[in-house]
Amino acid sequence: MSVQEILTGGGGLLLVLMTLIQVAPVKINPWSWLAKAIGKAMGIEAIEKKLDAHIDMDDRRTADGHRARILHFNNELLRNIGHTKEEFIEALTEIDAYEKYCDKHPEYPNNRVVLAIENIREVYKERLKKHDFLREGSADRGEEETT
Repeated sequence: MSVQEILTGGGGLLLVLMTLIQVAPVKINPWSWLAKAIGKAMGIEAIEKKLDAHIDMDDRRTADGHRARILHFNNELLRNIGHTKEEFIEALTEIDAYEKYCDKHPEYPNNRVVLAIENIREVYKERLKKHDFLREGSADRGEEETT
């Protein structure tokens, strides 16, 4: 077998590979590789758990904000403070978002706002029937819409 036959027959690759191993031996340890892979996976799981916890906390804070705005709006209704139709629509949007969160999270304490939501909806229905929302841009908060 000549040198040319060795180099063209794939033996050249083997020769180069053996030379590289001889010059710079590479340690291949499957146990250390497996341990590193498991460690990375466990680290990623821990990060995912922390991220999920932060997302849950942020969602709960958002729901608390919706609840506070709903209770505040209802309190204004109980004190006979007039509101525009747009303000009612905003309050109803808050209610929708709040109820969606409550549906997905049955463990969330919801009893504090149920009656306030009922009242807001009832007052909104009455205002729709009577057409007596507060007019947009009116200087006097007691001035109501008469359309």
